[in-house]
Amino acid sequence: MAIKAEYIWLDGVQPTPDLRSKTKIMEKGDEPPVWGFDGSSTEQAEGHSSDCVLKPVFTCPDPLRGGDNILVLCEVYNADGTPSHTNNRAAAAETAAKFAGEDPWFGIEQEYTMMTVDGHPAGFPDGGYPGPQGPYYCGAGADRIFGRAIADEHIDACLHAGLALAGINAEVMPGQWEFQIGPAGLLEVGDHLHVARYLLHRIAENHGVVISLEPKPMKGDWNGAGCHTNYSTQAMRADGGYDVIIAACEKLGKKADLHIANYGAGLEDRLTGLHETASYKEFKYGVSDRGASIRIPLHTKEAGKGYLEDRRPCSNIDPYVVARLLVETTCG
Repeated sequence: MAIKAEYIWLDGVQPTPDLRSKTKIMEKGDEPPVWGFDGSSTEQAEGHSSDCVLKPVFTCPDPLRGGDNILVLCEVYNADGTPSHTNNRAAAAETAAKFAGEDPWFGIEQEYTMMTVDGHPAGFPDGGYPGPQGPYYCGAGADRIFGRAIADEHIDACLHAGLALAGINAEVMPGQWEFQIGPAGLLEVGDHLHVARYLLHRIAENHGVVISLEPKPMKGDWNGAGCHTNYSTQAMRADGGYDVIIAACEKLGKKADLHIANYGAGLEDRLTGLHETASYKEFKYGVSDRGASIRIPLHTKEAGKGYLEDRRPCSNIDPYVVARLLVETTCG
């Protein structure tokens, strides 16, 4: 029986790569094979040597086409067998193997903005602005919430695909939403987040809506869009873990510049020190402090163990990079 396998990968567009996909017809029950594509059309190769290789790394049911059809997330390799310069998962896999004994868990909060095709956030009147932020976060009502049908379809699609979706909510700016992936391991959180992003783009496409992962899609007195990353190791989750978390925060402070450089394009527009952010120019951590670089949840402090929340990553991050750096910095 023939099925459709949608091969998904990240392209080489800079500074923020996009998701690409194409469909392969294959027999039900067969393992998705290695496939190829024209890297010169995705900024991953030169035209005189344009063949790139798709290596499947994660497969799940396709909730959009239904039936026995599947989604196939792939890493990109060069024709000589080396990872593409755009392939950040390969380095993350090495880190995951090296620090497997630490048993790192991640939960990523993906914020995004629904935009009209002409570039206005959903809920913004043409040529103007809605009322100030405040009533939109987790709100209800046609004057406060825009795009709920898309967000709800996305829930169903993620659950059908078997992704580690933890929840969703409307965010503080009209047209802005969030979904959460986790808890999941270092590679799993990136795999599931990329597939969830793909599904979101595809569902919104059917509604004539564009999904923006820009960290500051609207200038002015509006919260930006982040990808807050919750992180813990086995030692942090065990008795006495609070001290391990504090030690991890100190290590993160010593490598703040490295993390900031890898936490998303346009980060400076969002991490201003306002709108529940710390400035990208400083590093600080604190209990229950949403204006800190690293927030330690109150219940973690009270329990003496748990996790930390890195609030610096922007909405357009590569999750493999962020997860890898958190592990390498805190466990190395």
